[in-house]
Amino acid sequence: MKDLQLGGIHHVTAITSSAPKIYDFFTDILGMRLVKKNVNQDDLTTYHLFFADDRGNPGTDMTFFDFKGIGQHVEGNEDISKTSFRVDTHEALEYWVKRLDHFEVKHSGIKKRFGRKFLDFVDFDNQHYTIVSDEGVAGVAPGEPWYKGPVPNEYAIRGLGPIFLTVSDEELMNTILVDLMKMKRVQKEESLILYEMGDGGNGGSVIVEVSDIDTVAMQGYGGVHHVAFRVKDREELNQWTQFFNQLQIPNSGYVDRFYFKSLYIRLYPNILFEIATDGPGFIDDQESYEVLGETLTLPPHLRNRREYVEKHLKTFDSVRSTKSYEKEYF
Repeated sequence: MKDLQLGGIHHVTAITSSAPKIYDFFTDILGMRLVKKNVNQDDLTTYHLFFADDRGNPGTDMTFFDFKGIGQHVEGNEDISKTSFRVDTHEALEYWVKRLDHFEVKHSGIKKRFGRKFLDFVDFDNQHYTIVSDEGVAGVAPGEPWYKGPVPNEYAIRGLGPIFLTVSDEELMNTILVDLMKMKRVQKEESLILYEMGDGGNGGSVIVEVSDIDTVAMQGYGGVHHVAFRVKDREELNQWTQFFNQLQIPNSGYVDRFYFKSLYIRLYPNILFEIATDGPGFIDDQESYEVLGETLTLPPHLRNRREYVEKHLKTFDSVRSTKSYEKEYF
């Protein structure tokens, strides 16, 4: 078995209280493209929405479930606590301060972590995000802007940045990330520890916050469900499965999600990791590039269940190919 290495962040999946509201927030405010309007493959009464860059490139996806009847996320320890998005420059961050102010989105202002500039903000569910500047930070290549979206291309979100974990057991998480997930511990800054994988940089980073708060996080809307890390193809995915099996660490085994292939592993209490392949991607037999995310699409093994799925999902309009967005400057 060759040396195992993750390529960076693949996607983050979170939970929302409202599929239509999160669509509006990500489309109109964050300027990210809905590239798949899908169903949760394990719960056919729940949407799975994929927001990404212009083509849904790996490393750019923020996805959402809208589980029925679930309560609000309880913040606390042992949690994937914040998702970040990448922009090209510090100037872009200044633009986002003005944009968030315009749309009355709560934010913290620009701050520094590990020499990188961040802008923290929350959505209507109190889901925690941050935008990070790539200026001066080399590493995993970003994706593309959504060219037809409302955010000027030079300021647009171009992928996922560092994923934040809040944990009580620094030693255990360090062992997991370094010895099992093959990341590098790069730097510690007060209660924060920076880890990198692959080519590193904002697209290949995890930031761990060590906390002594008593509350353990509880899953719900406004919180993250899991984070996925990148591998090139199924061969690399199989090598990770073999690695975990040799260590007798429980895992899901191979899971075919059609748009990518996956392996799920829970190495730390309350935190779910996924390893996912870069391809085949979201442009498929049901949707061309021009109309990505505009209709409810299903993977092949669920297409005979369409009537059932459509009966249980609340419809909302996501057609954009007939609309024109003005690029918004502030």
